[in-house]
Amino acid sequence: MTSGEVLTKLTIWIVIIGYASGTVTFALSRNRHRGDSIARLAWTIAIIALLAHLFCAFQFYHGWSENAAYRETARQTGEVIGLNWGGGLYINYAVIIGWVVDVGWWWVRGAGSYRQRPWSLMAAWHGFLIFIIFNATVVFKTGLVRWVGLCVCLGLSLVWWLALMNSQKSDELVTAGD
Repeated sequence: MTSGEVLTKLTIWIVIIGYASGTVTFALSRNRHRGDSIARLAWTIAIIALLAHLFCAFQFYHGWSENAAYRETARQTGEVIGLNWGGGLYINYAVIIGWVVDVGWWWVRGAGSYRQRPWSLMAAWHGFLIFIIFNATVVFKTGLVRWVGLCVCLGLSLVWWLALMNSQKSDELVTAGD
């Protein structure tokens, strides 16, 4: 394996670890300032690593050619699901843009504003990120990576489910106290 391949793979695992550790901290911390700061830092590291991953992929795999990246995405998609479509490349761009906006919101507007977003928006965004991680690790990979990806995605789904249950329980306690 070349150093370029190692860097490309390493950066995506930093993304997954950063997102996962930030998610666990954020979802289970329930408005604690220190937990929010750690989660924001983890997600910031993750998005920086995702940008580095994009750079590495284009540098070491696609020769800075968007057409080559599209063709390779289409080839892999065709191999796995039988549809020769490279649009997943643009979905990846959307993830990057969305994540930059998401983390930027947190840095600019603060944790209070970030936590006050509607639960449905938060669930949709993080559900989408988990879906992307699932596809990248479970659908498009094999062997140990597939199993690790499955465990990560199941764990993240469980964490968000627990956060939802805790949120509903807190809402019930507030309502009962009125």
